[in-house]
Amino acid sequence: MSKKASVLSKKRQGLLHHRTSWCCSFTNPPKSPENLSSFQQSKLIHQKFGGGGGGAAAAAGGGVAKNSSLGKRMDPRRILSPGRVSPINSDNTLTEENDVRVETVETCSVIGSPLPEKSPERVVEEDEEVVVGVVSNEKYDVRLNLKGRDGSSLVLELDSKVLSENSSVFANLIADCHKNSGGVANLCRIEVHEVDNLRVYHQTIELMFADDIMKSFVQMGVSKSIDALEVAAGIMFTRGVLSCLKYLEAVPWSEDEEEKLKSLFTRYTFDKKTTEDVLGRLYPGEESTNSQPYIAVQLINSVTGCTNFSSSRRELKSLVKGLLSKSSVYVKDLTALKKEDLYQICQSCLNSLVEVFKEAADSVVHEEGGSSSKAGTSTQPFIERISVQVDNIKWLFEILGEQQMAEEFVNLWAEQEALLAMHKIVSPMVRYEVSRISASVFIALGKGMLLCPSESRCGVFQSWFRPMLSDYGWLQRCKKGLDVKVLEESMGQALLMLPMKHQHVFFMEWFESYSKHGAECPTLSSAFQIWWRRSFLRGSKSSHTIELEAPES
Repeated sequence: MSKKASVLSKKRQGLLHHRTSWCCSFTNPPKSPENLSSFQQSKLIHQKFGGGGGGAAAAAGGGVAKNSSLGKRMDPRRILSPGRVSPINSDNTLTEENDVRVETVETCSVIGSPLPEKSPERVVEEDEEVVVGVVSNEKYDVRLNLKGRDGSSLVLELDSKVLSENSSVFANLIADCHKNSGGVANLCRIEVHEVDNLRVYHQTIELMFADDIMKSFVQMGVSKSIDALEVAAGIMFTRGVLSCLKYLEAVPWSEDEEEKLKSLFTRYTFDKKTTEDVLGRLYPGEESTNSQPYIAVQLINSVTGCTNFSSSRRELKSLVKGLLSKSSVYVKDLTALKKEDLYQICQSCLNSLVEVFKEAADSVVHEEGGSSSKAGTSTQPFIERISVQVDNIKWLFEILGEQQMAEEFVNLWAEQEALLAMHKIVSPMVRYEVSRISASVFIALGKGMLLCPSESRCGVFQSWFRPMLSDYGWLQRCKKGLDVKVLEESMGQALLMLPMKHQHVFFMEWFESYSKHGAECPTLSSAFQIWWRRSFLRGSKSSHTIELEAPES
């Protein structure tokens, strides 16, 4: 027994010692070529694998020589496929007619009978890769060498008949191989270069030999099945493509898997009838696309049509606003939502608000006259009905701002003369809700979110600045999410954006109200000081300074 065979025997025994699971049930570890005595192991044939080929998917002829002495020297135990140990038959002897296939332990696998879940372990001796000779009666006449983009490789020995029946690409390559060799080649060598994922390619080839291909896709899952679909489409594995599409149509997808499928369909062309069901889930029909703006309007109308506050209403508001937002991943065409439709809904909410205010004002008049009021048919209190409409208008204003369509709302809100007239009559406990709308407009103006002309800014302050001063105390006590500090800063900034003559009127009006009501008014002291400095301390010098600093001609 040679020294090299002895070292190999010890290493194999060491590897065998660490194995704890077997694919067949035995009381003791089964006897196999890996578990022979050192004398028997020294008789095994060790031979290096040599590859050939070239090109992305090239075929070349070759063969494996038959050795009469090999059958006499090897143990009669046989491995039918990797991971399966055949029963020992002492009556059989190996003859010259047995085919010999050479398998690299790390990178070679055999497909044709039930496949192993794990590839055999790698055995290395003196920096050389050990090649184990395996005897089989089955016919493996194609050696497929897969080379990945990262430099890794995988060698598969396959049955040409199964490959040709399932893949037209491999059928052509095998036919060319036999043609070039004159029909005398026993082994056809095929190389596939730049494979993205060797494992996925391997699994796709395995599907050709699977009895129940749908069951295999179920075990793989959606993501791996999509990867296998891409490989199957590339090698023209029609049965695999049809089965995969049938499986994918019947299972749910995540958003990432949906995008993965869309990307695949942009790179590969499939039969329209075959992919009809899957495409129906990926893309809306022409009728759905044309009705998109109407669906958006219908969603908004459904939210504004709610007549009371509830958790479901708040969730729907957040959902619809997120879907219509420009930053939303779901929005592909923002032109589908028309400004006219939004403003029409907005006007409808304003009309409803005016009607409720009118009922509230009528009730006040009847109470003062000593008669009972029967105005209105709703059983809800005025404050609740007003709050619902105010909340709707604020929400619509936020959507308009997201769509950069809110500038016209400033003029629309400034022209609410009916509301302004009734504001003086209705109780402060009821009317202060409308000042929340004014607060939203003032904050947007002060933060520079609305690009309105000077006339629009002056108009909204002339209409709603005085009501804001009256209702500010109630807003402080019932904030409902309103940040009064942000409101005060934004109001000051918005006032400083007006022409100086208008600033003078509004700041003096604020000063007078603040002197009477104190904390019940917004604190605009900082903005007032800026206006004072601009008006009286720097005003007389500004024109002279500009004139002196003008460049000489």
